[in-house]
Amino acid sequence: MMTHAPRVAFYAGSFDPITNGHVDVLTHACRMVDRLVVAIGVHPGKTPLFTAEERAEMIRTAIASVAAGQGTALDIVTFSDLAVDAARRAGATMLIRGLRDGTDLDYEMQMAGMNAAMAPDIQTVFLPASPMVRPITATLVRQIAKMGGDVSAFVPADVVARLAAKFA
Repeated sequence: MMTHAPRVAFYAGSFDPITNGHVDVLTHACRMVDRLVVAIGVHPGKTPLFTAEERAEMIRTAIASVAAGQGTALDIVTFSDLAVDAARRAGATMLIRGLRDGTDLDYEMQMAGMNAAMAPDIQTVFLPASPMVRPITATLVRQIAKMGGDVSAFVPADVVARLAAKFA
């Protein structure tokens, strides 16, 4: 029986908050890898709505059972440097990137090219978002929630409650 090196993927984002679009991409990624590292970007110049710890809790709540069901080990980390450097530290050989539309593709192709030049040992893998979640962005979710709108179709239930508490 042949064994293979564990397939480790790295999915980076701000996840402020995690959306059903993120969950969709994470669900697809779990089917492909042995270990999935979800990496929360932390940038000193930005003030996110949720702390890195809160975002990690929301991610774990949203995806841990899916990962376990696929037999995928789930790690959640933070990083403040280049994604390829953080991916290398995590032992990843794949960068997972979700695509919603052609605009995402154009941007992500540029990023994939730059990342490949800096880290040729790490492959970028594009996962198309399912049609129902393509319009969702964390920015729009935050704006809708701040204005008292219903975001329950766009984020996991735990996130709905956390957003309501933030804007109460």
